Amino acid sequence: MDNTLDSDLSHLKVLVTGAAGFIGSNLCEALLEKACKVVGLDNFSTGSKDNLISLSYQENFHFIEGDIRNLQDCQKAVRGVNIVLHQAALGSVPRSIKDPITTNDVNIGGFLNMLEACKQEGVDRFIYAASSSTYGDSKSLPKIENNIGNPLSPYAITKYVNELYAANYKKVYDLDTIGLRYFNVFGRKQTPNGAYAAVIPKFVMQLMNHESPKINGDGSFSRDFTYIDNVIQMNLLAMTTENPKALNQIYNTACGERTSLNDLVSYLKEGLIPFDKTVKDVQIEYGPERKGDVPHSLASIEKAEKYLDYKPQYNIKDGLKEAIKWYWVNLQ
Repeated sequence: MDNTLDSDLSHLKVLVTGAAGFIGSNLCEALLEKACKVVGLDNFSTGSKDNLISLSYQENFHFIEGDIRNLQDCQKAVRGVNIVLHQAALGSVPRSIKDPITTNDVNIGGFLNMLEACKQEGVDRFIYAASSSTYGDSKSLPKIENNIGNPLSPYAITKYVNELYAANYKKVYDLDTIGLRYFNVFGRKQTPNGAYAAVIPKFVMQLMNHESPKINGDGSFSRDFTYIDNVIQMNLLAMTTENPKALNQIYNTACGERTSLNDLVSYLKEGLIPFDKTVKDVQIEYGPERKGDVPHSLASIEKAEKYLDYKPQYNIKDGLKEAIKWYWVNLQ
């Protein structure tokens, strides 16, 4: 974590939507450590009640079970709140291709409900999880915030529409917003289970079980894998910045490094060998490429460095070391 951030944010009441999710629950923990009053909102469609166990004992945490598709739930959750960290969404490109209607209802309808509730309540700042999928078919690397392509999936469309709505709510209603385009976030509390599990916990679980990780394509596709503590740092910086030029912007939230899937498996094996030497013998399987997958993803983080003073604390290897320790203890 960035020690330059104010360690006492007790004057703030913050709503985290998607609080039972991987990123949301980590944000709640970090905010409580900073002495914030925290409200969590979730409907448990993808989040886990297990992620709330450690939070539920803290007096500054209040949880509301509700759905962002219900405007009244959003209005209830924002009552008396200064800042919203909007993480609630249906993630996954393949999920959106299989069921675009629900993805649209949650990611666009729910997003609009949250914006409207924030406008009505007079919330100071709305910070939301945007997505690197917004870059679509743009082939330029690194990805720069104002240079996007055509979206390749319903999920990507929903996340782009979020950015348009956020900009519109500033222009029409003067609601300050900041969008954080997350690039392949990983770390503690990320589940390996389910049809739409993220690649890192899924591969770790397979390697721990001596099952062959299956890579879609030839393994040359690359991603800017971003450790959870870098994401927490960006949210805290977006919350606390006093630079007026930093507001109503979109920022890449990433590490600024590109790792191929083949290299990722090598790093995971390397990280697991201290726990299980035989993991080095597990073979990789290769399958067809997935529809909607962007071949390469690498973020420019210059804008975040300039306006938010962002300095990622973890590169891919350092982040994987921390994550693997957690996976080994909790995924056995």
